[in-house]
Amino acid sequence: MKRRKLGNPLALAVMATLCQKPMHPYEIAQTLRRQGKDISTKINYGSLYTVVQNLEKHGFVEVTEVERQGNRPERTIYGLTDAGRQEMTEWISDLMAVPVKEFPIFETALSLMGVLHPDEVVRLLEERLKNLEVQAASARGALEKLYETLPRLFLVEAEYQLHMVEAQAQWVRGFLEEIEKGSLPGVDGWRRFHDTGEMPPEFQDWEAPDTET
Repeated sequence: MKRRKLGNPLALAVMATLCQKPMHPYEIAQTLRRQGKDISTKINYGSLYTVVQNLEKHGFVEVTEVERQGNRPERTIYGLTDAGRQEMTEWISDLMAVPVKEFPIFETALSLMGVLHPDEVVRLLEERLKNLEVQAASARGALEKLYETLPRLFLVEAEYQLHMVEAQAQWVRGFLEEIEKGSLPGVDGWRRFHDTGEMPPEFQDWEAPDTET
C-alpha cells in the first residue's frame, strides 16, 4: 500500500465530508457526528482543527470563504481541492482493495494467554462471550431500526461491525469447547505447567512459524 502524506484516518473522513460541500471545522465535526462516522472512525474532535490545517498545508483543502456574523468570531470555510479529491479517492481505493495487518488488542491477549491457567482462560472467555452476545443483540436491534429510515448503503460499516462481532463470538464458542473437552493440542501440557510448574518438553525452545508473506 502506498505511503500517504497524511496517515490519520480522520483526515480521510474530513475530505470525504467536504465532498458534500465546503464547511468550517466545527460544521465538519457536527456532520461527522450526525452521520455516525464516529462509529467507524476514531474521531478526536479536539485535534480536528490540526487535521484541517495539515490538509491545507499539503494542498488537499483550501480556504473558500471567511464568514463573519455579527459579533461572532470569524469562521473559515474550507473546500476540497482537486489534489484532495485525488488523494481521497486513491486512499479509499487502497483501503478497500488491499488487506493490511492490523493489531487488535484481543489478538495480543490471545498470544499471551498461556501465562494464565486454562480454567481462568475459560472463565474469562465465557465472560467475553456473554459481552459479545449482548453487543451483537444491541447492534442487530439498532440496525433493524435504522433500516426503516436509511438506505442500506449508509449502514454497511455497521453491518460489517455486527458480522465481525458475531464471527468473533462463534470463534470463541468453538475455542472454549476445545479447551473444555481437552481436544485443543497442547492443552494438557498447558494445564500441567500451571498445576505443577513443570515446563512440557514440547513447549521448550518453541518458535512461532513465519507467517509473513
